[in-house]
Amino acid sequence: MTVSTASLPPVAAAGERSRARVRTTGLLLGIGSALAFSSSGPLVKPLLEAGWSLGAALLVRMGVSGLILSPALIRALRRQPGFLRRHGGLIVLFGLVPVLGCQLFFFSAMQRMPVAVALLIQYLAPVLLVAFTWLRTRRAPSALVLWGSVVAVVGLVLVVNVVGASFDLVGTLLALAAAVCVCVYFVASERAGAGLPPLALAAGGLLTGAAAMGVLCAIGVMPFRAPAATVALSGLEVPWFVPMTWVAAVGTTLGYALGVMAIPRLGSRVASFVGLSEVLFALGFACLLLGETPAPIQFLGGALILVGVVLVRADSTSAADAATAPAPGP
Repeated sequence: MTVSTASLPPVAAAGERSRARVRTTGLLLGIGSALAFSSSGPLVKPLLEAGWSLGAALLVRMGVSGLILSPALIRALRRQPGFLRRHGGLIVLFGLVPVLGCQLFFFSAMQRMPVAVALLIQYLAPVLLVAFTWLRTRRAPSALVLWGSVVAVVGLVLVVNVVGASFDLVGTLLALAAAVCVCVYFVASERAGAGLPPLALAAGGLLTGAAAMGVLCAIGVMPFRAPAATVALSGLEVPWFVPMTWVAAVGTTLGYALGVMAIPRLGSRVASFVGLSEVLFALGFACLLLGETPAPIQFLGGALILVGVVLVRADSTSAADAATAPAPGP
């Protein structure tokens, strides 16, 4: 039951209004992050088809984005003596697992199975988070969360359109590894706060991921090819640096920057479900840039995803209201 702020003491009412503003801000930041991330795939795809290697695309993407956000990391290093000693482990984990690991596992899965199936498995991350919390706390999720998870997964199946897709065990395991990396992204980002500024976490993680990818390219594990090619976007021929600049400066920089600021405000569970909107935005960008028109059933799937997000978000709001509700009288 929602508690009206009018029935609360002035201090409690002000606190509830402040929490509501934080949740709303987090929701807007999360949607903005999903929108930014979703533009990367449709822009990287033509680069790969034009001869760019995955190692080159990821190295440029992470390296440029990390440099753009690096002032936040430098500021944190200057203001907090011992910053790396306290937070270095989390930053390295963030760079190797959510940043580098997720992309490597996902694109490796894509090479063995249909893109739609790999997407479906990776975007099961919100459900995996719910299951992990259930196992860790031994407390069952609420009915709203369970129904929201089911509805969102059904919508996801319709959006990615996996009917008739073939099964590949190794590809499935790689996609599941990508989903676990996504879970780590949400859990690690939730720990950002005053001691670890979110943008410093994002910058350090991106630079760590870029450094690791640089090593993999240098020793030949990941091929590095970056030809000066032209690609077709919305029927126009543009040089390679146009999509690459957008992917690095907008798709990656804004995606991670807004995401790590949204997650502490929303909590990892709600933020992960809000992140499902990325697949809906990706459909829009694929239609706009590559001419891939979504089927009617995909629109239905998109609506179900939104319903699932609303259900999980409603549970979060109810829990917050219950925490601020006045105690019953004697």
